[in-house]
Amino acid sequence: MFFRFCLYGFLKNQRYFEPFLILIFLDKGLSFFFVGLLVAFREAVVNLFEIPSGAIADVWGRRRSMVLSYSAYITSFLIFGLANGVAVLFIAMFFFAIGDAFRSGTHKAMIFTWLRLQGREKERTKVYGYTRSWSKFGSALSVILSALFVYAYDSYNYVFYCSIVPYVLGIINLLGYPAQLDGTVDREISFSQMKRHLKESFKEAFGNIHLRRLLAESVGFQGAYHVAKDYLQPVLKGAALIAVGYWFASDHMSDIQKSTLLVGPVYLLLYLLAGFASRNAHRVVTLFGHAEKAAYFLWASAVLLFFAMFGASFFQLEFVLIVVFVLLDALQNLWRPVQLGRLDTHGNEEQGALLLSIESQMKRVSTMVMAPLMGLAVDVTVTHHIGGPFWPVGLFGLLVTVLFLWTGLVAAKKRLVS
Repeated sequence: MFFRFCLYGFLKNQRYFEPFLILIFLDKGLSFFFVGLLVAFREAVVNLFEIPSGAIADVWGRRRSMVLSYSAYITSFLIFGLANGVAVLFIAMFFFAIGDAFRSGTHKAMIFTWLRLQGREKERTKVYGYTRSWSKFGSALSVILSALFVYAYDSYNYVFYCSIVPYVLGIINLLGYPAQLDGTVDREISFSQMKRHLKESFKEAFGNIHLRRLLAESVGFQGAYHVAKDYLQPVLKGAALIAVGYWFASDHMSDIQKSTLLVGPVYLLLYLLAGFASRNAHRVVTLFGHAEKAAYFLWASAVLLFFAMFGASFFQLEFVLIVVFVLLDALQNLWRPVQLGRLDTHGNEEQGALLLSIESQMKRVSTMVMAPLMGLAVDVTVTHHIGGPFWPVGLFGLLVTVLFLWTGLVAAKKRLVS
């Protein structure tokens, strides 16, 4: 099963369109405003369906839920490749969001169920870190292949059609999963049963003080990371464009071909580092002897990185800012396996997929709230020429990480005293 889990992540991340998605939307004639609307629409649909989809996975069966997710993805890829109008793109994004909603948390819950059945609960961080690393290595390969597809055909449309093949293989892989990984399944689903399951899961998630704290930490760490990641992309793009102009005689290249030279190397480096970080996350836990101590170390590391981001952004030290972003991305991939192991330790087997869906939805909502506020702050700094444009993002991340590190250490001290 471990091979199948790794294969799942590797195939899932063969999304050859992903490194070029915004460029694809612009190439189809959309303005940045409509690109933003598409992204907001996707987040709204995922938030609407994510928690019910987790309940469906726990009650109806996780394998069925995953096959439904992949079928929705394949439908979206077909529509994206054929789409020419805005309305059709919204339809494609709807199916993509359904795929996200029915996938999030479900496969992780299957991994943790398998570990329980094998009596290997203590290996949560190690096993999930390894499977996550193969997802990132899959992304690294997809960047190389997508850059070759786009450069060779001088077009973006083929990357959607090419993505269908690994997702069909992904369905075949999922169909080979044993029925035991469905968890406790009732074949007959009723509204009252679903309502009761949702009620019990929310009570478990927010009534348990440990889970409540862990969910809050996920919101803080992931929210700060995702906001920072989005605003640092222009810095990476600017640096890469300079490199392309310096190293290549690019006059004969189309804009689409030039984009492959700036996107490919940057994303390849990020995904490779992310894979190695995920694979070695368990070593951080082993080093500190406990997942909680490892989490405090990662929070402290995030404080230092956001402080460096704040300073580098304010004084417009682009090279330092790029290095900080790379390190922050690697830190995120150390954090995620450690955090999921902590959540599963305090969670309930019967509500596993739903609990992780609640966590995922909370992160999405936090990003949706924080991103516009950060956008407003960046606009103000640009308008009034207050240092570099991105320092509010670094300052925000610094405040969030300091808050969680401080409150976590205070709570740990109280537990020791009591």
